[in-house]
Amino acid sequence: MRVPTLPYRFSIRGTLLFFCLFLFCIVNAFGLGGLRGQVKDDKGDPLPYATIFVKQTGSGTTTNVNGLYEITLSPGKYDVSFQYLSHESVVKQVEVRDDFLEVNVTLKDQATLLESVVVKGGDEDPAYTIMRKAIAKAKYHTQEIDTYSARVYIKGTGVLKDYPWLAKRALAKEGIKKGDAYVTESVSDIKYTRPKKFEEKVISIRSDGNSNNTSPNQYIFGSFYEPEIAETISPLSPKAFSYYRFEYLGTFKDRDYEVSIIKVIPRSKGDNVIDGTLNIVENWWSIHSMDIHTVKLGIDVNIKAVYAPIEDKAWLPVSHRFMVSGKIFGFEFEYNYLATVSNYKIKMNPELYVETDKMEVVDEKVDKEEAKKVQQKALAAQKSKAAANQAANQKLSKSAKKAKEAEEQSKQLQERLASGKEITRKELNSMLKDYEKAEAKQEKQPEVLSDVTFKVDSMAYKKDSTYWSEVRPVPLTEQEVKGYHKMDSMAVVERKKAEGDTLKESKHKGFQPWDLLIGDSYKVSKHSNFKIHFPMPGFNTVEGWNLVYKVSYGTVLQDTNKTRLTITPAFRYAFSRKVASGNLTFGLRNKKYKLDVQGGRYIQQYNRDEPILPIINDFTTLLLEKNLMKIYEREYVDVNYTRHLNEYFTVNTTWSWMNRRELFNNTNYKWVDREKIEGYTPNQPVNDELADTSFPEHQAFIGSVGLVARPWIKYNIRNGHKSEIAFSSPSFMLDYRRAFDNVLGSDVSYDQIELGFKHRFKVGARGTTDIALRAGTFLSTDKMYFMDYKHFLGNQTPFITSDPVGSFRLLDYYRFSTADKYFAGNLHYQFRKFLVTNIPLVRLAGIRENVFVNYLATPTSKNYTEVGYSIDGILRIFRLEAAAAFQDGKYLDYGIRIGITSNFMGSFSDQ
Repeated sequence: MRVPTLPYRFSIRGTLLFFCLFLFCIVNAFGLGGLRGQVKDDKGDPLPYATIFVKQTGSGTTTNVNGLYEITLSPGKYDVSFQYLSHESVVKQVEVRDDFLEVNVTLKDQATLLESVVVKGGDEDPAYTIMRKAIAKAKYHTQEIDTYSARVYIKGTGVLKDYPWLAKRALAKEGIKKGDAYVTESVSDIKYTRPKKFEEKVISIRSDGNSNNTSPNQYIFGSFYEPEIAETISPLSPKAFSYYRFEYLGTFKDRDYEVSIIKVIPRSKGDNVIDGTLNIVENWWSIHSMDIHTVKLGIDVNIKAVYAPIEDKAWLPVSHRFMVSGKIFGFEFEYNYLATVSNYKIKMNPELYVETDKMEVVDEKVDKEEAKKVQQKALAAQKSKAAANQAANQKLSKSAKKAKEAEEQSKQLQERLASGKEITRKELNSMLKDYEKAEAKQEKQPEVLSDVTFKVDSMAYKKDSTYWSEVRPVPLTEQEVKGYHKMDSMAVVERKKAEGDTLKESKHKGFQPWDLLIGDSYKVSKHSNFKIHFPMPGFNTVEGWNLVYKVSYGTVLQDTNKTRLTITPAFRYAFSRKVASGNLTFGLRNKKYKLDVQGGRYIQQYNRDEPILPIINDFTTLLLEKNLMKIYEREYVDVNYTRHLNEYFTVNTTWSWMNRRELFNNTNYKWVDREKIEGYTPNQPVNDELADTSFPEHQAFIGSVGLVARPWIKYNIRNGHKSEIAFSSPSFMLDYRRAFDNVLGSDVSYDQIELGFKHRFKVGARGTTDIALRAGTFLSTDKMYFMDYKHFLGNQTPFITSDPVGSFRLLDYYRFSTADKYFAGNLHYQFRKFLVTNIPLVRLAGIRENVFVNYLATPTSKNYTEVGYSIDGILRIFRLEAAAAFQDGKYLDYGIRIGITSNFMGSFSDQ
């Protein structure tokens, strides 16, 4: 069973409606009744965010920061439970009429009993037996419910506690002040259908009405019964014992349920693990409640959740509280999100669900003899049943046999769970795995892991304060009411800004003359836009100073595939060459294919993968006197086409006709004249395989065809749109390139074939491994020029701008380029804990350590190898590397490099 996905369309800064009517007047006007009151502890202090759950309606709410609560109910009799972590629950029988009944409750500190759990396994902490049983039953909990529906209310309150003085003026213009509270609310109806379909309809939002809202936290999208939630290892994961230690803190009684308190202790603190307490319902082995904490990139996340037994069949969450706080670049913030789930309607899985008292999970590690007896009985019954089924199915066809076997397997599982008092952990795991495999075979889309439909009601943003007073289960605090006043005043300003501005997406109206210098975007129609790109100046030794100027137009063609057309002309002027050039690009894109047609006259790096960014070349040329980027000019037409054949295979083809022309240096201009450097090097790559890389002007006609296979790719579906799950499958690549002699005047002739492999995978409980491999050869080399050689992603600048996996750190850009056989391999391993990350504070700041090995084999590379170490996440976005290079095992060079952290760069694309 999946934990309900709470609605997540929230904006801490937005425009909200004004809360101006008294709740009492509203209630009397509509004749509503229910409960209201205050929940306190036995010292008389209010209990904020205590959970109130109504058994008969499956509804829940929470108190606010002052311990006040209110819940609307139809007339009738109800059993209402009041819960608060570390306090004894109280159940009250109440009768509601046509008005509100005041019920104030005092919750005492929880009384825990340490002797209620008997230890049979020597000196082992009893927490481990409890957790082994809970882990064994976690998969069962993900499957026991066929469908459920509920209504979810969530409120987010954000406070900017501090900010750098440089940002003071900009924030003041936006009306943001230190300490102000910004509040949003949302109500959604949700429905879950096993195994992966989830529907959410937002029926009301009190926010700015924009669609660019943010999620309070990824943890509300998943289930702690799954092995991972928001990339965090769940304490109920099968591999939890590799990540956590557990400590038994005692047992308490909640109504008729015995609940064990388990302290969760990370074996190694840092990201992707939790600490805190997890309360487990004995015999059910379900989550009762939790009070946990984790860290994401230095941001603290505290989660408190309370579950309730819905219809006495399954424990589901009825309230969540998320507290997110941290400081990034001087901005200190605190977000509080409160969610309540009500009106549960559930339908159990008839093939799997059994009453809890009919299934006792036996821990083989502790009850060894008892486990043997249970296994022997189960095995004997299984053999007897199998023999009977085999005899009965002998006369059936193969397809009928498979259907019958699947039916019998499901029936046996249900009978086994319901009939016996005992089942071992291993037996339960095995049976559930078989059950899931059988279901997966029957699914139409087994590669889809989740299917989410999200809709917003057309009236969602138009609800007034009267409506919100009726549906709000948690009374607003005084600070939150002030926050709404602030948001409402800001909403008026934003609406006035937007009135009449149908052409422009930016803050000012219409075209302004300075847009030609700074660029801007314009909305031409509902499906079309126009953009002036910021003019990009640059410098290289061939062109001297140059200026690139682009504009683009995009529109959605009115067809069923929603194909988007883009037209982008680009103009370039080289001041030292006194030459103007440019190109024109037409692009068509939709879900199935991508087509780009580009033509013109433009410069090109010898390596078409462009290993040097122009801005980096500007820096190294002007300040370091190193003109590393080598370019030539081409007059050309390029056609690139990519098509997704299906979920697993993508084909691409590229066809180019070019007139290629060599270029030479035209300037010695520099900002810093370094005495140890004689001057700029010629605009001619140096290569060990080809002594002279110069070339005459010539024509080339080259085509390529490629295939990418991802046989185990997995997807998520959202509103009918499939999105790939990164690294869910390795990628296998096959590319063939051919230059055609005597076609359209072409003077080039060669054949090249290349194979590739890319993947990311976990290693053990601590590390993540990325690997990229490429190998290829030239089948023929009748007529080639240097730009046709196989080049590699080298680097000789202080900066890393390519992906950390798949590129080299110290490799010369062109020295080992080849027209022969080649192999390039890149291995990157990220530690969870290594050297400096042994310090918990360093790990909690989001710092990660990596080692990498890059290898290149060509006829002249002499087994070129790089070995390096890097630190990711410095100031959360930077990466610092140290690398050493070797040839045939002999030391060659070393270097320090700066880049963007691999979490932001992405390891490498599967496309």
